[in-house]
Amino acid sequence: MKCTNKRYGAVLTCLLTIMSFLLTGCGGLAYDMAYSAGSSISSFNVISGLDTGTVTPFSAGLCVVTEDVAAENADISKAAAALLFSLNDNQVLCAKNVHATMNPASLTKIMTALVALKYGSMDQKLTASNAVNITESGAVLCGLKSGDSMTMDQAMRILLVYSANDAALLIAENVGGTVDRFVEMMNEEAARLGATNTHFANPHGLTDPNHYTTAYDLYLIFKEAVKYDIFNEIIHMTGYQTIYYDKDGKEKEFDKSTTNQFLKAGSGYNAPANVTVIGGKTGTTRAAGHCLILLVKDVNGASYIAVTLGVPSTQELYVTMADLLNEI
Repeated sequence: MKCTNKRYGAVLTCLLTIMSFLLTGCGGLAYDMAYSAGSSISSFNVISGLDTGTVTPFSAGLCVVTEDVAAENADISKAAAALLFSLNDNQVLCAKNVHATMNPASLTKIMTALVALKYGSMDQKLTASNAVNITESGAVLCGLKSGDSMTMDQAMRILLVYSANDAALLIAENVGGTVDRFVEMMNEEAARLGATNTHFANPHGLTDPNHYTTAYDLYLIFKEAVKYDIFNEIIHMTGYQTIYYDKDGKEKEFDKSTTNQFLKAGSGYNAPANVTVIGGKTGTTRAAGHCLILLVKDVNGASYIAVTLGVPSTQELYVTMADLLNEI
């Protein structure tokens, strides 16, 4: 019995020594604690570093909000969820139902673009298979057929400017090998970003009971996407015109305007005078309502992300978003 107790005592001493070694920072390990609205820590990952000796919370450099933050002047009553966050100082200007899971519609395509940017290349040639066939009524399509080909650069612009659902499937299959594998990559990226209330079932955002996210998770995903200059360039475009090819090498034309009414001249929808809309993404389905996410800047060049989800109509969407941007 004494030998057993001594053995346990030695093991305990060793463990305590290791814990002390880690907590004091000797050995250069940093701790990354992922943020979750439901608890202070949703996961605990040890990441390697060289003599950092720091404890860095996952939320460092992020806006963190666990309850609604009322806008001072904006009327966001028409939105099921909304937020306005400052990227420069991580200030929360407004937050409404930001952790409630909702259908994101075509805001999904932000993650599709992000995964494609990480794991594909803009000069990559993409060839369509029968996977691009979408028969759902009302789905926005650019008209891809099996055998059609274009570059990733073309597909990304069609995806983000016109929100074509078949372009999302084209990208997914060519980057992931299969659409299903690409969707797995989308969910893996969401987890890496701390978007723990998100689950994707497809790369385009057409309604699926297993496809959902939150306004806050969309902020995390969009914040990552806007780190790419090409993404910012594309979401600022007012339209896109290009030529791609069918299976026989014949030309097919594409020429469409942006779905973002704030970027369309003469649309009748305008952002406040003190705000410049850099770009964003729209999304609309019967289940999701009308949705919009924007990257904007104020007169001093400070950047903000704004999200409105579940607004009943197009007009109310842009009126609500313009009102929200007035908080800047």
